[in-house]
Amino acid sequence: MIGDWRGDVFADIWRWFCANAAIGPASRRGKKFGKFGVGSIILFPSTTIFNEEYVHIGSNTMIGPHVALSAGMMPGQQCLTNPVIRIGDRCLIGRGSGIVGHFSIDIGDDVWTGHHVYITDQSHGYEDITIPISRQTQPERAVSIGVGSWLGHGVVVLPGARIGKHVAVGANSVVTGVLPDYCVAVGSPARVIKQYHENEGWTPAKEIPRENLNR
Repeated sequence: MIGDWRGDVFADIWRWFCANAAIGPASRRGKKFGKFGVGSIILFPSTTIFNEEYVHIGSNTMIGPHVALSAGMMPGQQCLTNPVIRIGDRCLIGRGSGIVGHFSIDIGDDVWTGHHVYITDQSHGYEDITIPISRQTQPERAVSIGVGSWLGHGVVVLPGARIGKHVAVGANSVVTGVLPDYCVAVGSPARVIKQYHENEGWTPAKEIPRENLNR
């Protein structure tokens, strides 16, 4: 019967798994990572995790459930850089997010994300219309996210993106280029709508000098 005592039992079992099947620095799975800081945790259940030796996680960082975290294209791949993915201290990666690195993804300290955020440093080429896109070149460009930044729900960060420190990126935005320090950006592609200047406070986007947007 739906909603009887058996549902409570199953819920209790699931809560037990969530509490005890997480990945921590002292666990067998945690020790596979290139670095797994004290007080950090990857919540259960996770999605795709492989080539952990190329992934470095700082201290007191929480990675939510159903997160994909991988380096390279397939398990056992020898990557050219190490770490491929670096996540700093005191970060929070939201439920259902994906961080897929092939060359360099650097996430600074105190970066928080909403749910279902996707970050990657590799895309698909499309130079020859006679060849399936999946078989064409896959260029890689380093990605960096500065300390203290916040990525809203559903944000996508694409190859070559450089997000400054203390940047807020609005929900469902797509970051393709450079976002300067202390700004708010929204849209697809993400554009700065305001920026903080020490002597002027918050300045609307139309008043931001062009060189500040492109640096």
